[in-house]
Amino acid sequence: MVLVIVFGVALLVAVLLSGLAARSVLSTSLLFSAGGALVSDGFLGIVHITPGSDIVRITADLALFAVLFTDGMHVSFPALRRAWRNPARALGLGMPLAFLGVALLTHFLVGLDWTTSFLVGAVLAPTDPVFASAIVGRKEVPAGLRQLLNIESGVNDGLALPFVLVFIAAAAPADHAEDVGVASIASELLLGLLFGVALPLLVHWLVQFRLLGPEPRLQPLLPLAVGVILYAACHLTHANAYLAAFSAGAVIAALAPQATDAFDPLGGALAELAKFAALLVFGALLTPRLFGDLSVGGYAVAVLCIVLIRPASLLLSLVGTDFHRKEKLTAAWFGPKGFASVVYGLLVLQAGIPQGEEAFTLIAVTIAFSIVAHSSTDVPIARVFDVEELIGLPGDDRKQQHRLPPPGKDDEERSGSGANRRDRSHTD
Repeated sequence: MVLVIVFGVALLVAVLLSGLAARSVLSTSLLFSAGGALVSDGFLGIVHITPGSDIVRITADLALFAVLFTDGMHVSFPALRRAWRNPARALGLGMPLAFLGVALLTHFLVGLDWTTSFLVGAVLAPTDPVFASAIVGRKEVPAGLRQLLNIESGVNDGLALPFVLVFIAAAAPADHAEDVGVASIASELLLGLLFGVALPLLVHWLVQFRLLGPEPRLQPLLPLAVGVILYAACHLTHANAYLAAFSAGAVIAALAPQATDAFDPLGGALAELAKFAALLVFGALLTPRLFGDLSVGGYAVAVLCIVLIRPASLLLSLVGTDFHRKEKLTAAWFGPKGFASVVYGLLVLQAGIPQGEEAFTLIAVTIAFSIVAHSSTDVPIARVFDVEELIGLPGDDRKQQHRLPPPGKDDEERSGSGANRRDRSHTD
């Protein structure tokens, strides 16, 4: 009950300060992480949580499932068909470069073996603009830039997962190798994909019957029911719940846009609650001892991962696109080590691999640095684009009015350029 009270107080404080957070460098994600650290054994000692606690595993598992399920429902296949080139560059070139860069730094600066170093690279490769919501949620930020960050973050979690599982299997001790073998991982992923596609298809087929179908008031509960059944089915059959969640969300979005729109407020609120709970628990793991266990080389990797590896890899992937320099720099900077990295890091810790604790310490510190760095810079950078809209920038060759359009105009009219300047999407 103590943890429930702490969560309730943190939620109340976050809600009361959310208006201020939207206008300043304050961040609700940072509030929950800092709150968890404050009540942990490292400080006030109100809550006693260790990395092996069931509460850590359960909250992280539920939160990632909820976030991936709602992320999948925000995927627009028509938008992807129209605007796939820049996200494909970020995912197909930028993400592998970041993965390789982190792995090399980890091996040479921290001294972890190659398998564990590549595992750390896979865990820290995904990004999550949830920690930089002012960028993807501000209409004054160019639509092409917001779309790039949305699509990249929505897909790269799922792309990284197979690599995380494979490297965990490769790094596992010999007596655990059979439990986490490549064949076992492949079957879990395929079964998760099957469940994620088949269950929404079955529900969509049932809704077509004349006597079936939800009334408008209960329509938001239809995707929720699918998510609950899917989560339980995956855990009963050892299917991969994360891949199932994302694929199910995407299928629901494609088949039932009305149900998706109805579920969006409820789903967003539930995903936020799950995310906040997991961040509170994650923050409780950020004790002074954890920071003291990281070597100087580990701190160098954590910093370089944020200020060098991500920016360089994405800038290289965007060479030749028609994003303006400011948009490229913004996209390169906003590569927060996201929520999936928290869960994948816990998977590494709980896998029992020889260098798992060292890897988790590096991952946790990098995520903590990223939350602080990206959550405190999203609003100021978003305001830069707002100023650009109002007064224009010297040397800007774009033919546009430097003032905000009247209410009711599509946000394409006030967004900057992207790869698809003449055909933008509203899915972000």
